[in-house]
Amino acid sequence: MSRATRVFSAAPKLLSWSLLLLTMASAYGQVSPAEILNPKLKAEEQRYLPQLQALQHSIAVADFAFPLRLARYADARPGQRGASNSDGIEFVYFQQRVVLKISGIYKAAFNATQLSQNERASRTFQDVVAPILRLVTQQIPPSVDCDGIGFEIVYHTRDANKVYDYEGREALVVVFSRDDAFAFENAKTAQERQQILNRSDIFVNGEDFGLALGQRDPLDPQALERSVPREEREASSSMQASTVPVATPAPAPATVSAPAPAPAVEVSGGAVAPTISLAPSKSASKSPPTSADAMRLQAQFQAQLSAIAKESGARLHLADRSAPSFEASGDQTVLHFTMANTLTFDRSTTSIYKRAAQSFDLFLAPEMKDLLSRLPAGADFDAFDFSVLNHFGTGNSTPETVDYICPANAVRSFVENKITSQDLINQSMVLVNGVRIALNLQLAE
Repeated sequence: MSRATRVFSAAPKLLSWSLLLLTMASAYGQVSPAEILNPKLKAEEQRYLPQLQALQHSIAVADFAFPLRLARYADARPGQRGASNSDGIEFVYFQQRVVLKISGIYKAAFNATQLSQNERASRTFQDVVAPILRLVTQQIPPSVDCDGIGFEIVYHTRDANKVYDYEGREALVVVFSRDDAFAFENAKTAQERQQILNRSDIFVNGEDFGLALGQRDPLDPQALERSVPREEREASSSMQASTVPVATPAPAPATVSAPAPAPAVEVSGGAVAPTISLAPSKSASKSPPTSADAMRLQAQFQAQLSAIAKESGARLHLADRSAPSFEASGDQTVLHFTMANTLTFDRSTTSIYKRAAQSFDLFLAPEMKDLLSRLPAGADFDAFDFSVLNHFGTGNSTPETVDYICPANAVRSFVENKITSQDLINQSMVLVNGVRIALNLQLAE
């Protein structure tokens, strides 16, 4: 029924519930049954729609330590497709199980130098997951026809010293069995609650995680009992999400594989850092990448990407000087740049086609060579997603977002003058405010 469905049938260590397929936001905080093609999930959403609406309302009026916003694609970046979709409650597939998923963005920024990863995840669980789970048990019947209750909560971390001040994001995913979800709320002691967590599926940034409530260090996940035996979880990881019809897929460039581990290179001070490659992956036999893959790449190359934003953000016109980010989009891994167009348009005298053509020819194309020169070579990713924000000269109108999703090897060929700008566009996907268009640069201008 959503992008989440695809990931729920993928490997546990590659877990992510976001950024797999574009949909429109509904009027509620949960997905509309009309969006769902899978018969089982569609029936579940329709059957429990009143309870899901009541749950959404209860979450909306609840008090949290910091603001919480339901979000269907919790790791979507501002300006990215799906970022505004607030349908954060839906039934999805996860490891051949039907799970009621609640996802959102928690606007807390934990100090990474003072709190360990387990402490940050523990605080998020206690501040957000546990209170929402209590609301679930109040609004959803214990006999609900699903196998589990899942949560995906994205929150911020801050890491600052005399050299730098960096803010990043972490994602906590918790999947209870249905019975354990209701048992957790009724547990009398902290020990009982910890035992339930020990047999639940828990991930931080896509990695299997042994959450230890109130402790500094996590437990060893390999030593924990899980509600689904580890052998079954690993066996289910080989299933392809394409076997689950969820929604009409958005058009995407050619299928590619998940990124491979990158070699390391020595940098100043003797430290070892990975490098980034523009070459697409050659193996098409692997499962499609998830945003957990992208999150691992992001963590691996964060220092280099942050340096691009800090040192070249103004020159490259990065919006708010934000660092580039790795993301999963459809069945490819993309490196996403959000850029503020230096051109100003008159909406009344230009068409979307003319603005898209001029934005590429006069703004984006001249930046590509400089941009690529700042990327070291090494790890695989498949495409660039350049989100160009077009501003209009009248008033404070909302910017227009033009996405140019370009294969990495085609971009390299373009900057080496091996192909023309139209050749690059022909190999790419262009979207204006999330809607795909065909673009002939010469005719449009």
